[in-house]
Amino acid sequence: MAGMSSRAASKVVVLMGGPSSEREVSLVSGRECARALGMAGYQVEVLDAGPDLPQRLVEMAPDVVFNALHGRWGEDGCVQGLLEWLRIPYTHSGVLASALAMDKIRTKAAYQSAGLPVVESVLASKAEVMARHLLPAPYVVKPYNEGSSVGVYLVMENANSPPQLSDKMPEMVMVETFAPGRELTVSVLGDRAFCVTDILTDGWYDYDAKYKPGGSRHVCPAELPAEIEAACRDYALRAHDVLGCRGLSRTDFRWDEARGLDGLVLLETNTQPGMTPTSLSPEQAAEAGFTFPDLCRWLVEDASCDR
Repeated sequence: MAGMSSRAASKVVVLMGGPSSEREVSLVSGRECARALGMAGYQVEVLDAGPDLPQRLVEMAPDVVFNALHGRWGEDGCVQGLLEWLRIPYTHSGVLASALAMDKIRTKAAYQSAGLPVVESVLASKAEVMARHLLPAPYVVKPYNEGSSVGVYLVMENANSPPQLSDKMPEMVMVETFAPGRELTVSVLGDRAFCVTDILTDGWYDYDAKYKPGGSRHVCPAELPAEIEAACRDYALRAHDVLGCRGLSRTDFRWDEARGLDGLVLLETNTQPGMTPTSLSPEQAAEAGFTFPDLCRWLVEDASCDR
């Protein structure tokens, strides 16, 4: 791989933790990535991102920052802007792509500009959502700038009244037509789309289903018609490109089998996918022949500023 020898003994700081609602998941991702990068031959230090982050980065003087943060501040362009300011090469997507992909409404607008299929959605205040049904049920209410299914409400067809949202929900939320069917996902590494994973769960694919033991089961590669498999990979690449993603991304889909290709819609693109060996993206990379240290090393070698 080009450039590997020049960074074989590089000092890599793995950014993890941080103040977002996905802090605990990020700590797990960060520890696993640090271990893998050590196995790959790098000098590795970990850094829990706090208010003193700029000062700590200057003191630690890394050659590369491996971004293992999830959620707001680490995945929405904020830390990427800091790293650009400090001119420290970093992994994954840059400022604009990170901000764009974290904003689900603007992500959908970008998808539509590229001819990618989505379901109807609106941005609304909490008060509006709790006052009346803004879309025909079934529909979903979720923060428009969070990940990991944090704060998701599913309103079913027989719901007599609109949902009463938690105080923890932001003032502006996204209301989205519920897309029935199977939960599929595809990771993109550089210009390569990996296989499709079918995510099986007994109920809603929420935070617990994603991260608690036994919460979900992954079929990788998914058993799909060739047309659907090819469309998922094509759409994931196009989503990666239209959002301007770099390094690794993962795009999530819903597929209603009864409608064939017309039943396939994009939900969102994650620019900082979970990075434990059993997370979705590393599983897909492994199916393509990448060990977990290989994947982490690829991301370090791809790191740069001006992303």
